[in-house]
Amino acid sequence: MSNISADSNPATASSGLAAPVAQFFIPAAASLQERRPRTLKHGDTFAVFDYNGDALSGPGSPEGLFHRDTRYLSHLYLTINGQRPMLLSSTLRDDNATLTCDLTNPDLFDNKGKLVLAHDLVHLRRSRFLWNARCYERVAVRNYDDRRQHVRIQIAFEADFADLFEVRGTVRARRGRNLPAVIEQDCVLLSYIGLDGRKRSTRLSFVPEPTEIRSDLVTYDLHLEPHETRSLFVTIGCDQASADRPTPRLFFLALRDARRALRASSSRAASIATSNEIFNEAARRSVADLYMLMTDKPDGPYPYAGIPWFSTVFGRDALITALQTLWLDPEIARGVLCHLAANQATDINPASDAEPGKILHEVRYGEMAELGEIPFRRYYGSIDSTPLFVVLAGEYLKRTGDLATIDRLLPHLEAALTWIDEHGDRDGDGFIEYGRLTEEGLINQAWKDSHDSVFHADGTLARGPIAIVEVQAYVYGAWQSAAEIFRRIGRRERAASFLARAEGLRRAFDMSFFDEELGTYILALDGDKQPCRVRSSNAGHALFTGIAYPERVAQITRTLMSASSFCGWGIRTIPSTEARYNPMSYHNGSIWPHDNALIASGLARYGYRAEAARIFEGLFTASTYIDLRRLPELLCGLPRQRARGPTFYPVACSPQAWAAAAPLSLLQSCLGLDFDPNGSQISFNVPQLPPFLDEVVLRRLLIGDGSADIAIRRSGRQVVVDVVDRHGNVQVLTTA
Repeated sequence: MSNISADSNPATASSGLAAPVAQFFIPAAASLQERRPRTLKHGDTFAVFDYNGDALSGPGSPEGLFHRDTRYLSHLYLTINGQRPMLLSSTLRDDNATLTCDLTNPDLFDNKGKLVLAHDLVHLRRSRFLWNARCYERVAVRNYDDRRQHVRIQIAFEADFADLFEVRGTVRARRGRNLPAVIEQDCVLLSYIGLDGRKRSTRLSFVPEPTEIRSDLVTYDLHLEPHETRSLFVTIGCDQASADRPTPRLFFLALRDARRALRASSSRAASIATSNEIFNEAARRSVADLYMLMTDKPDGPYPYAGIPWFSTVFGRDALITALQTLWLDPEIARGVLCHLAANQATDINPASDAEPGKILHEVRYGEMAELGEIPFRRYYGSIDSTPLFVVLAGEYLKRTGDLATIDRLLPHLEAALTWIDEHGDRDGDGFIEYGRLTEEGLINQAWKDSHDSVFHADGTLARGPIAIVEVQAYVYGAWQSAAEIFRRIGRRERAASFLARAEGLRRAFDMSFFDEELGTYILALDGDKQPCRVRSSNAGHALFTGIAYPERVAQITRTLMSASSFCGWGIRTIPSTEARYNPMSYHNGSIWPHDNALIASGLARYGYRAEAARIFEGLFTASTYIDLRRLPELLCGLPRQRARGPTFYPVACSPQAWAAAAPLSLLQSCLGLDFDPNGSQISFNVPQLPPFLDEVVLRRLLIGDGSADIAIRRSGRQVVVDVVDRHGNVQVLTTA
């Protein structure tokens, strides 16, 4: 992701360039945890509302309806007789399809102070969902009094057409202009002409016709008989000036289509049921969040990174999410690979940090991106997306045996491998380094992309170009994947050359990155090839791809699981022993679920499943304290204390794709779950259940043309694998 640290200091640069530049960060002026917003998403549209279903405008507010990186609705506020209704409940469906807010009237008085309507007599139910760049809402108003009641429902609204980066805190010198509102009997059209010359419009339509309609407010005067219900329908369309007039029937048809689409996409995933109902809720929410964040591209499904700040294409995030969910739904990996291949860089463009063969970092569609006020219109400034692209291709082939897709991707894989050689290794020392090509690019281009995330033991920021530890591991994984791919297509000499390169990198990596005194790999080599002798979670990613020599793993594991690093909720990005440790920072002491899941996968790879299960238990327990059982982007790294929940990071995205995928990946790591499509085999290698699970049942585990339903149960000190059902010629193997 782009640099979003809430504690970023724009005056600091750690690249090889001399001039500091402002980075694109999120100020911590408005805590998402304090607001605990309700989020919806479909395609390139997402919405952030409060518990009442309103979007309250104001400085730092992230609320509203967003489409392609522009806020099309910045304010939405419903009142009854001039007062805000009282909240009864606010719930998202388990599949994230709809938001339902139940409200009631407070005590309502006339202008003389006389009580005209006692509280809790009028019920309002707001039902809302997104579908095809529209926000649909039904407001059902029911009178539970035994007398006829007159109530006035008003809905205030505004559209500021702010670019997402303005909402995030970037100040612009100039903006475009708002056009006069167009008001009809049942709709209002709000429009804006940006500095990019593009017109953006929001159409608000109301059924039935309001009693009064203005450019910022509609009024309904309702006379309700005892126990009568009246329904009001509101449709908010983004860039749909000539949209069909909404009707109640269109509302219900769109609702049906939205639910069907979610059900169809999520039905690809294997189902998970366990002995722990709380974990079942967390797993269901993880799957629901993943498929809500999924966006259908021409190339297949693509998980957008997160809401509210990252609801767009990110390369690194999607690649890691696809790796985490490969066992669950391989179609996600296929969609990610094909979309990133279609958007691979083909030439050198310093403004976007693009080089031939490089894989995308981020895409933005807003006015500021179009004008070049931010560099992310189509931005390639991540050092790890390209090797991870090759890693995912190899893992996808091993999971599915889909040579046809790999054959179509082969030119793109060749280009990515060439980029690693010709552009990734800047000085020819065999390691991959990053450094931005212009002063507008990101300073740090690995996953920890805060300005201060790479430093020396004394806290001094490292200067680039920087060879970060985990990227060397990813390149090792890329060479291994390339060897497997070329072996499968019959090019054995090429395969052998990649294996030799991987082994050479492994030797060099061990010599340059392992530090006996630290008991782990160093964080990075700076631009002068001086080691950043800092313990970090980054080192755990070396276990993920297998670059670590087996004899190093016990020591690395002890360091990762030490009290200074593992705080009880998970492994900190930076342990408390290091100079820049701050448990409330974005990357220097916080806990990231996806980071922990990758480390756990690496630990399991080397047989340390008990440690993987311990990480799993920490994150699962954290989720039990979190609204909707939804793991956020990150947590603060403060120590776990008895009978207390975790400390939240104020501007963490939630849902976030790779955080949602983390529990699913952790489950696979503990079970030792693997696949061999050539032999139609599903295997469990020394499976272990975390302490909070006694049984796991996986249904519709796909392998080739078959599938299996499998139960994994604790039996005394053993874990037993039982095939409940199978379809096709599927074999299930277990190694103890």
